[in-house]
Amino acid sequence: MKTKIALIIFLVVSKVSAQEQFSLFFASDKFELQTTELSRLNKWMSDNKEAKIIGVYGFCDEDGSAGYNDTLASQRINFVYNIIQHKLKIRPDFKTRNFGELKNISKIKAENRRVTLFYIQPKDFEREDEILKIKKVEAAVAKVEVNFPDKLVFENPDGTKSEIALDVAFMKQIASAKSGEKLKIENLNFQFNTFAVLPSSRSKLYELLLVLEKNPSLKIDIQGHICCNPGTKETLSTQRAKAVYSFLVGNNVDKNRLTYKGFGSTLPIFAVPEKNENERAANRRVEILITAN
Repeated sequence: MKTKIALIIFLVVSKVSAQEQFSLFFASDKFELQTTELSRLNKWMSDNKEAKIIGVYGFCDEDGSAGYNDTLASQRINFVYNIIQHKLKIRPDFKTRNFGELKNISKIKAENRRVTLFYIQPKDFEREDEILKIKKVEAAVAKVEVNFPDKLVFENPDGTKSEIALDVAFMKQIASAKSGEKLKIENLNFQFNTFAVLPSSRSKLYELLLVLEKNPSLKIDIQGHICCNPGTKETLSTQRAKAVYSFLVGNNVDKNRLTYKGFGSTLPIFAVPEKNENERAANRRVEILITAN
């Protein structure tokens, strides 16, 4: 895929002393700030009118399903961002990330239900690039071969690290797909009769996210299908497609690059009712249609 690049920017939110952070805490299963936390936010904004936001990260505790926590963390980010967006300076290329329960750093649940704002003060504005460890590399218009990591590493509360293995071949397949091609997301599984993504399948969501982040021209239609029922049952298949959509939007993918729909069991690979579990598994799927690349 050809990509026009005038400037490549690598942004890392690093732990440098000049970078500060402020956290807001949420009640269990809630994304709105309670009165006391809202007061804390308003006071903090009043005391830091000239600060610049360089990152907004959202977290949840370990309760609830993986898909539910991803959505909840995203809702918490959006709630806080809607309050601060016209009141504070915000770096144009700032990053929002929801971590669900993947990146808890406290053994106390209440401390993990939070949104953390990373910011710098005016005295450090001139050192902003240094603080963020930004490297700028001039590049000509060229065909860029994207390299994908084969794993993601997360830090656990006790300081140990956990890894999620990634399917590099699948990511490259999406990245090189032409408009009109349709690809099945293998091993993307949900809890029975729900739209909650199983923890063992979360790597598929991150694979799709990484491809979209590295390919800004890529647009996709997310399509959900179910098995077994000769009726359409579009609601569940739509909810599953929307779960993938919500994860991507919650991780800062422009919603204009994404669409989703559910087809129930109207487009089976094998005739319904299926003859065995292999056929049922094949019909129970999420696919992505490449609409632009």
